[in-house]
Amino acid sequence: MRLRVEFTTEPFDLDEAPAHALVARDVIEGAPLDAVDVGPFGNTAEGEIDAVLTAVDAMLRRSLGAGATRVSLQVNVIGEPGESGEPGEADK
Repeated sequence: MRLRVEFTTEPFDLDEAPAHALVARDVIEGAPLDAVDVGPFGNTAEGEIDAVLTAVDAMLRRSLGAGATRVSLQVNVIGEPGESGEPGEADK
């Protein structure tokens, strides 16, 4: 199963990227994920379920440890060719 994760860390600083944002970017860029897109107002990445969930765990722990006060996160099942991608497949 493939997942897409989208996330932002706060607080924002438009003048300079805060430490928590840099840490989150480093975690995601260093993970074995596909289609990584890191930007100032949001980040996305895709990959296999285990890689995404491992990266999300590390990103949350490290960015909160680096001063993030809020992390907004969305995870979507995007499936594989021929898969339905229905909710609940992660439990199989």
